[in-house]
Amino acid sequence: MLRLKAVTVSVLASVLLSGCSFLQTGEAPRWQAGKEYRLTVLHTNDHHGRFWPNRHGEYGMAARKTLIDQIRAEVAAEGGELLLLSGGDINTGVPESDLQNAEPDFKGMSRIGYDAMAVGNHEFDNPLSVVREQQRWADFPFLAANIYEQDSGERLFEPYRIFTRGDLKVAVIGLTTKDTAKLGNPEFISEINFTDPVEEAAALVPELREDADIVIAATHMGHYADAAYGINAPGDVTMARQVDGLDMIIGGHSQDPVCIDAEGRAVTGYRAGQACMPDVQNGTLIMQAHEWGKYVGRADLVFKDGELHLQRYALIPVNLKKKVKGADGKKVRVLVADEIAEDAVLKSFLKPYQEQGQTQLQVQIGEVDAKLEGDRDVIRFRPTNLGVLIARAQMDKTQADLAVMNSGGVRDSIAAGAVTYKDVLKVQPFANSVAFVELSGEELLAYLQAVAEKPVDSGAFAQFAGVRLEVVNGKLGNVLVAGKAVDLAETYRVAINSYIASGGDGYPKVDTHPGYVNTGFVDAEVLRAYVQDNSPLKAADFESAEIIRR
Repeated sequence: MLRLKAVTVSVLASVLLSGCSFLQTGEAPRWQAGKEYRLTVLHTNDHHGRFWPNRHGEYGMAARKTLIDQIRAEVAAEGGELLLLSGGDINTGVPESDLQNAEPDFKGMSRIGYDAMAVGNHEFDNPLSVVREQQRWADFPFLAANIYEQDSGERLFEPYRIFTRGDLKVAVIGLTTKDTAKLGNPEFISEINFTDPVEEAAALVPELREDADIVIAATHMGHYADAAYGINAPGDVTMARQVDGLDMIIGGHSQDPVCIDAEGRAVTGYRAGQACMPDVQNGTLIMQAHEWGKYVGRADLVFKDGELHLQRYALIPVNLKKKVKGADGKKVRVLVADEIAEDAVLKSFLKPYQEQGQTQLQVQIGEVDAKLEGDRDVIRFRPTNLGVLIARAQMDKTQADLAVMNSGGVRDSIAAGAVTYKDVLKVQPFANSVAFVELSGEELLAYLQAVAEKPVDSGAFAQFAGVRLEVVNGKLGNVLVAGKAVDLAETYRVAINSYIASGGDGYPKVDTHPGYVNTGFVDAEVLRAYVQDNSPLKAADFESAEIIRR
């Protein structure tokens, strides 16, 4: 058996973390009074196309299968039952997956043995016909109780599924963020209604309690501490507080490793191996396992006499690595836990998809009439057409008023002529997400002042779109957005990437601002789509004097 260095927490005061399972009010329960039933719930979320390990050998579905198979065998040997759930967003994030409509991901999930998934907002990055094809690839249900066809008023997906695990019935309801209506591609969702998931849960959970011993919500709504969801739609904490009868929420969307320490405080900046418990609201256990299959969440539960209690919880890292100083003084990457071998059969199955994706990266996506400048010794000293192009693509994707891009995120130029997806990936190789933040006019000026002070010859040097700045002796002067002076009473949407949003390159940290939204779209994919939709490109159209220094 593989020994993992995953830290678990035994819940001594189980009354504080007990779920809300009730005795059934319908047919007589099948479970025996006084008997303990063991159930292990495994979960992942926000997979975003990561079926193959990254270039450092981290995560990947083949290693995930080895881990989950090991846990299945362990649970079965102890007489327990197991349920494997996903919080959704299987689509969008890695070109090899995107180019194949996530076929390797859904088929890989089937081979791993997922029981159900919540429908995520990024499932609507494709037409509904593609979603239906993905359902045929999967041998598990897509669950969403709050997504309806406008014309018929019928649900587009199963609202819930009831699973039998030994003598227990476990109901899993799917719920999707209402924000999908504004985050999804309008071309694909114009005839779809996304209703309030909290209201749907409030109506369905009492019915499910009549038939099931345990009720779990698999959600793609986001975990917002203390229900402070800002401009986002309400998430898991809000629902747990407002809907009685939910034992657990297996979440996604905010892409957090939800972790509460022994003192009941939320852990920010979570690192693999830290002791961890789920959030608990109104007796409901709320869990989320970060993103991309970096972790498999494991909750070991005991059901007895109509009550559910958490026994242990862990976020198990899947071949994650950290940088440490080597013997020669240079940084090297080392595993944070014992290595998990890749399942040979699944790896063999996925390999042709990886190779096919690599082949498709060479396909032309557009053309440009002159060089798009991304050379390090140029883009870190002045605005360039490529810097403006990237900022404009992100501004266009998020319908923002302006965009800011750090020059350190641009790693290559694009030569005149045919442009391939591989060319785009060489420019933006880090797979940062495109995000936006809504700021008041006063906040915007303060942000731009901090950004304008970033020195040349550094990765922090900013590229812009949609804004004209004048910097005098390092201080911000005139600022025009869409040709107009900034109105302190107005609200402005700023497109940025997730790296600088979190404080990367010394930028002001805005990822905790109430107006912040991580769209989940990968920067290279956004640039690819913009190039494809606007080709042939004229490099001169992106020449810019957005920032004037005196």
